[in-house]
Amino acid sequence: MKLIGSLTSPYVRKIRVVLAEKKIDYELVLDNPWAGDNQVGTFNPLGKVPVLVLDDDSTLYDSRVIAEYLDTVAPNNRLIPASGRERISVKRWEALADGVLDAAVSAFLEAKRPDGERSPSWIDRQRGKVNGALKVMADDLGDQPWCHGNGLSLADVAVGCALGYVSFRLGDIPWARQHPTLSAFYEKLMQRQAFLDTVPPV
Repeated sequence: MKLIGSLTSPYVRKIRVVLAEKKIDYELVLDNPWAGDNQVGTFNPLGKVPVLVLDDDSTLYDSRVIAEYLDTVAPNNRLIPASGRERISVKRWEALADGVLDAAVSAFLEAKRPDGERSPSWIDRQRGKVNGALKVMADDLGDQPWCHGNGLSLADVAVGCALGYVSFRLGDIPWARQHPTLSAFYEKLMQRQAFLDTVPPV
C-alpha cells in the first residue's frame, strides 16, 4: 500500500499513527496538495490528503474512511470497537477531534491570506470552535487514562493528533495550561513510538 500525503497534515499523521500501531507496512509518498504541481488530484478528486492506494491501485480517501479500513483489514491491535455504544463512543471522539482539526486548519490558512483578503471574524469564529471543543475534550476525559475503554483506541489517536496540530499551528492557544489533565494525557501519548515518529517538521 501507498499513503499519499504531507508531513504536516494532521489527517495524514492520524493515518500514519494508525498504520504504526497496527504494524502495517506501507510506502509514504510525499505530496503537497497546495503545490501547483501536486499529483493528489489524480488520486482524490477533492484534491485532499491523505489518500491510501491499495495493492490493486484502487484508492481510499478521507482519514476516517482510511482508519476504519485499516482497522478491519488487520485484526491485530483493534482501534475501533466492532459495534454498539462502544463503537459510537470512539467515533464520537474522532468526530470531535477532526472538528478541532477542521477549525484549526481553517483558522491557520485564513491567517495566511494577504492583508485585505483576510477575515479576522472568520479566524475568531474558528478559534472559538477549537477552544470550545478542547474544553469538551477535557471535561469528557476527566481523570480517565484513555478516551475510551482500558487502552489505546482511535479516539486517543485522533485526539492526540488534534492536540499536536493545535500546538503546532496555533501555539498561542494556551490549552495545556487551561486543561492540565488533557495536557498530561497528551504527554503520555507523545511517549508512544507511533507519535514520536510522526512529529511534524518545524
